[in-house]
Amino acid sequence: MKQRERPYSCGIDAALDVVGGKWKALILWALSTGTQRFGDLKRLVPGVTEKMLIQQLRELEHDGIVHREVYAQVPPKVEYSLTERGVSLNEALVTLGQWGSEHMQHICAVTGVAAPVH
Repeated sequence: MKQRERPYSCGIDAALDVVGGKWKALILWALSTGTQRFGDLKRLVPGVTEKMLIQQLRELEHDGIVHREVYAQVPPKVEYSLTERGVSLNEALVTLGQWGSEHMQHICAVTGVAAPVH
């Protein structure tokens, strides 16, 4: 894993180092419903490549956010779940998700992204 070059300036800085990037928060959200296998996560996080999903899961595991359980069987079975630290991080992300939902129209308008259809 990459070593950080400078100390954290605040808690937000540290948290964003753990959850930053396009995919980690979506992976955590997918795991909020419970334990998932790799293929399930791939389906629950549309657009993520297999390589990126593997990389992000490794980083989340390294940071103590995700637990990886490997079962000794053929074919191999691997399951991912949130650790206690991961559950608490997901709880913190709920507020961010609510903010995004409340401001989605504006965000879509300024970014040119189509608003989701419900």
